[in-house]
Amino acid sequence: MKKLLAVAALAATLPLSQVAMADQDIGCGLGTMIFDGKSGKVFKVLGATTNGTSGNQTFGITFGTLGCDGNGTISSSEKLALFIDGNMDNLARDIAKGEGETLATLSEVWGVQEADKATFNTLAQENFAEVFKSENVTSQEVFANLNNLVAQNDALAGYAI
Repeated sequence: MKKLLAVAALAATLPLSQVAMADQDIGCGLGTMIFDGKSGKVFKVLGATTNGTSGNQTFGITFGTLGCDGNGTISSSEKLALFIDGNMDNLARDIAKGEGETLATLSEVWGVQEADKATFNTLAQENFAEVFKSENVTSQEVFANLNNLVAQNDALAGYAI
């Protein structure tokens, strides 16, 4: 325990904000530093657990230490695909109607501004067959199809991911 505290204290004082050490799976923090270079599920779980405990990841992001950078951008494509995956039936129903709670939540998660939500809803509704190309369409395909439509729309192109 003393060793862990010593490493944490040392790591907190080092200027590591310029170091890109964050692991893609477990993020940044003390766990990423301790288990750097290790591979396998056990080390990923240990690193993620260490990063998520005691607020060290939050501390690192806030102060730019522990291999963290508070200036990064969160990629929302995976978040959107997960939302779509968990709500496929309700989303299909709402897109067919052009309104509904699930479609409203999707536009919110997507980051669509209030002024553009009606355009987003109409675009999705008018292109339902393009978004849901088959009964077996996957959430990734639904996301890709919607994203392509958004990218091609002059009013919504800024929301393309």
